[in-house]
Amino acid sequence: MSLLVTAALVFVTFPQGQPAAAATTDPKAHAAAVIAAMTASDFAKVEGDFDDKMKAALPPGRLKTMWEGVVGQLGALKACGGDVRVRAIADKQMVITPCVFERATLDVQFAFDTANHISGFSMRPAGGPYVPPSYATPAAYAESEITIGSGEWALPGTLTMPVGAGPFPGIVLVHGSGPGDRDQTNGPNKPFKDLALGLASRGIAVLRYDKRTKVYGARMAGLSGITVKDEVIDDALAAASLLRSQPRIDPARVFVLGHSLGGMLIPRVAAADPSLAGVVVLAGPTRQLDRAILEQTKYLANADGTVTADEQKGIDEAQKLVDGVAALTASVAANAPRIGNAPPSYWLDLRGYDPPAVARGQRVPMLILQGERDYQVTMDDFARWKAALGERRDVTFRSYPALNHMFMAGTGKSLPAEYLNASHVSEDVVTDIAAWIRP
Repeated sequence: MSLLVTAALVFVTFPQGQPAAAATTDPKAHAAAVIAAMTASDFAKVEGDFDDKMKAALPPGRLKTMWEGVVGQLGALKACGGDVRVRAIADKQMVITPCVFERATLDVQFAFDTANHISGFSMRPAGGPYVPPSYATPAAYAESEITIGSGEWALPGTLTMPVGAGPFPGIVLVHGSGPGDRDQTNGPNKPFKDLALGLASRGIAVLRYDKRTKVYGARMAGLSGITVKDEVIDDALAAASLLRSQPRIDPARVFVLGHSLGGMLIPRVAAADPSLAGVVVLAGPTRQLDRAILEQTKYLANADGTVTADEQKGIDEAQKLVDGVAALTASVAANAPRIGNAPPSYWLDLRGYDPPAVARGQRVPMLILQGERDYQVTMDDFARWKAALGERRDVTFRSYPALNHMFMAGTGKSLPAEYLNASHVSEDVVTDIAAWIRP
C-alpha cells in the first residue's frame, strides 16, 4: 500500500491455521457488543476483554485514539450490520462486520479465542468487485498463476503476458510497506493489478506476487535479525530471475518497479542484480523510514489546523520511535526490544541508508515518478532524487499534479480517506512507463 500503513485502518494481524472449534458464545453478538461499547466510548470495557497479546499490541488509550482517528477521517458511525461474516482461523473465530461511516464503509474485524477474549482487531476498507481500468484490453493479455522462489519462502504470484509470439520485455512489481498482496489491494483499489493489465495491454509482461510478510506473517514475526533483505529484496531478485526464464520473455529486457518502500529499496535491488535492463521508482522515499513516519504523523495531526491532545500523543509516540532508532547500537540490538513493531535489526539496516546516493553510483537506467499530492512521499523526496541524478541522461523524471501516493487522481489536500474511494492508477502513469520500456 504505502510507506506508512495508516494506523487508523490496519492493526493486528490475524493468525493462519486450521479450522477452529466453535466458540462458547455467539461471535456475531459478541462483535456487535464490542462495537456498541466503542461507539459509546467505553473503551476500558473493550480493553478489559483483550487477551495478553492484544494488551501488548494496543496499550490502554490506544484503542480510543484509533477509533477517534477513524471518526475524524470518515465521519460519524451511522450503522453496523448487514452481511456479517464469521470465519474460523486456527483456534479463533473471526467476525467481519460492515460499518457505514459518513464518508466510507469499513469492515470491522474481531478475532475471539476459545475463552471469548479479543485476540485480534482491525478495520479495513470494504471493497466491492474489482473493475478493470478503461485502458486495459482483455483480449491483449492472458494471466496465469506462478510460484516465486521455492522451499519455505515460496510465494504465489500472477504472470500477466501479452498475447503474441514475443519475445516481450517484462517487469516485476515490488510492494510498499505492510503485508501486501500481489495487487497491492487497498480498500476497493488494486494499483498493481491496474499496472499489470495496463502494461500487458501495451506489450509488456508483468510479474506480481504476494509479499512474504502476508504469506508467512506469523513466521516472520517470530524471527530475529530481520531486515528489508528478508522482507523485500530477496523475493524481488527471485522474481526477476524467474521472469527471465519464462518463454516469450526477452531476458535482456527485464525491469523491476518498486512503489513506496519498494521504490526506496530499488537501488539495493539494482546493486544485487546488475543484469536488469532498468528500474522504475514510484513514490520512493529518500528519508529514513522512522523520520518519514514522524513527518506523516505530524501532517495528519495538522491537517485540520488543530492538533488535539490525542494527536499530540501520536506525534510524541512517533518521536519516541525516532529517538529509539537513533539510540540503537549494534552491540545492544540483539537484546533490545522491538521498536515500532519491528526488530532493531530492521531499523539498523535502514539507518543512514541514502537511496539517491546509492543510485548515483550505479549505471542502470531509471524512471522516477511522483504524485505531487502525495503526503506520504513528498515532492521534497522527488527533489532529492533529481538533485542526485538529474544530470544523468539515462534517468527520466515525471511528476503528476493531481495524483496521490497510489498514483490515483484527486483534488485538494490528500488524506487517508481518499484511498477508500474506488479509482485506478492514472493512465498517464501506465503510458509513461510503457513508453520508457518500449521507446
